[in-house]
Amino acid sequence: MKLLTMHLALILAMASCGVAADDQPRHANQSPSPEKIMTESNASSNAQAQPNPGTPKNLAEATFGSGCFWCTEAFFESLSGVSAVISGYSGGHIKNPSYREVCDGRTGHAEVTRIQFDPEVISYAELLEVFWATHDPTTLNRQGNDVGTQYRSVIFYHDEEQKRIAELSKQAAQESGTWINPIVTEISPLINWFPAEDYHQNYFANNPDQPYCAYLIRPKMDKFKKAFAEKLKR
Repeated sequence: MKLLTMHLALILAMASCGVAADDQPRHANQSPSPEKIMTESNASSNAQAQPNPGTPKNLAEATFGSGCFWCTEAFFESLSGVSAVISGYSGGHIKNPSYREVCDGRTGHAEVTRIQFDPEVISYAELLEVFWATHDPTTLNRQGNDVGTQYRSVIFYHDEEQKRIAELSKQAAQESGTWINPIVTEISPLINWFPAEDYHQNYFANNPDQPYCAYLIRPKMDKFKKAFAEKLKR
């Protein structure tokens, strides 16, 4: 976890994901549908998450919540070994929630990114390094101007091995001294996962000139690419 200290400057430089530069709500229906959407997992509230039926056997999955999924999706999509990233909702108590319901805080879901990756190229522990370095895990139910349980810092583990690695990673992150305040990141089994509406998928890639993307996400991406240059797709 030595990269945690190295990436402190990146964390501190991350702008908040609350209001777009034009002072309009940050999520607007603009983006076209992605070519593929992961199929819904049928995990119950008391069971471990089941893999998506369409996931190739050589790939694994990870699911993280760290605030605005427009931002986190763009980070993980740029990593070598990551084949797909789907923005969605997890951890709530109703089926097929809408974005508006999630934003109102009525469903208990968090905005998350579900990541398909090749463990032989990038490990789950390395994905966690990116997770810690690209948001503030010490603010409860908040990332910058984004406030509410839907923006909570959370690791949704897919199996017991991911749970073990996540807990060790969280402990190492806390002991690194990167943050003054205690880490409040939730570590929970993946439940009630649903993909977000089509227009949320690949939002930054599809809307690079949209004000929110141009003025908030792009500067973050520039810093991220410098900090994780050795892990990016070529």
